[in-house]
Amino acid sequence: MKKVFLMICVLVGFIGYSQSTSGFGVKAGFNFNSNGELRDVQNINADSQIGFHIGIFGKVEDGQAIFFKPELVFTKTNSDYDGDKFEMSKLDAPLLVGLNIVGPLHVFAGPSLQYILDTELEGVTLNDVENDFTVGLNMGVGLNLGERAAVDLRWERGFSDNEAEFVGLSPEGGRIDTRPSQLILSLSVQL
Repeated sequence: MKKVFLMICVLVGFIGYSQSTSGFGVKAGFNFNSNGELRDVQNINADSQIGFHIGIFGKVEDGQAIFFKPELVFTKTNSDYDGDKFEMSKLDAPLLVGLNIVGPLHVFAGPSLQYILDTELEGVTLNDVENDFTVGLNMGVGLNLGERAAVDLRWERGFSDNEAEFVGLSPEGGRIDTRPSQLILSLSVQL
């Protein structure tokens, strides 16, 4: 009987702990990312590097299990191609639909609209990317830390083919795939 009572208390605590309200807030965190391969005389895959992001979000809940969470985030990604550093700055606008699973645990997924602000490959003249506007996918899992804070881990992948031409590493020049593939760890606080 004590075990059943304890289990009920824990379950009620989780349910109360996971409740949050609609509103808006701020978020920030780190990205562990790599962009696509660098193509010149040989193809070089990117080594993953750490970047960062900071932004704002809105959250609309139906009062039950489903929520909609649009975000606007400034993201800085870094990749390494055999010692050549590639940096990209972009604005991301994920449009996430989520589901509160049990207690403080929730999952979410949705498209991410991306606008590339700047790209730079160390020591190389890099032309503008083909498309400043691209589309990707975000999906992940989160944990509410009370009513106003949450932490989430998500995976992002760019869908749109998007490359930039460069000169400088080889006489023939080459191309770099700017589509991100990253793990994103975020802390969000609802205001």
